[in-house]
Amino acid sequence: MLSKAKIKQVRLLEKKKYRDEYKLFVAEGNKLVSDMIPFFECEWMIARTSWIATQGNLPAKELIVAGEDDIRKVSLLKNPQDVLAVFRHPSCTIEEVNPAEGLVLALDGIQDPGNLGTMIRLADWFGIEHVVCSPDTADVFGPKAVQATMGALTRVKIHYTSLEDFLIKQNAPLYGAFLDGNSIYEEQLSSNGIIIIGNEGNGIRPSVELLINKRLYIPAYPPTHKNAESLNAAIAAAIICAEFRRQQL
Repeated sequence: MLSKAKIKQVRLLEKKKYRDEYKLFVAEGNKLVSDMIPFFECEWMIARTSWIATQGNLPAKELIVAGEDDIRKVSLLKNPQDVLAVFRHPSCTIEEVNPAEGLVLALDGIQDPGNLGTMIRLADWFGIEHVVCSPDTADVFGPKAVQATMGALTRVKIHYTSLEDFLIKQNAPLYGAFLDGNSIYEEQLSSNGIIIIGNEGNGIRPSVELLINKRLYIPAYPPTHKNAESLNAAIAAAIICAEFRRQQL
């Protein structure tokens, strides 16, 4: 039975303060929850009988069988699906990240949860296992970011730390996108290093820019055409990651 306490907990987990305090986050949606079940510890889950019947064994500490009305009461979505689950944060450490052996994506002050989730999803697509975020980057465990990852959180590890402190320790190429950089299509890109994506409005902050040793530029087409001032951060990240992988084919 769905209790008021469960509804209250989900509402609290909309806020980063409580997600950090309890080390919990909410995931909703038939496919998203199915993808996450094998990888994250599930504190409790509420689901319709029809969805449960398709899943086999569900390793949730508590399973609440409910109808559409109860799921609607607890859901954070405008159009609820058949299941909502509360998962425990995964454990990982920054020491696992080794840009000398492969590509790492670093996010400097990304604010939009949708952009963040999309970039984690593209990291997954391009085989990037670690994403390092500045402390002021949006919370990956916020409901909107979790939804936007589309399950990529099961394969990509997210780390929050001071980018300056992290980057200064690295003995690997540090790439960033700038309007005065070298064309990404003319630059020889390595199979390892760190790709740094800046804030949606302000770009890469000056203290991080000072550490970057490979400045890249995504040229517009045609060069003489009057175009937008800049690209969406997630789109820029996708273009950059795609070119890195293309050169390795």
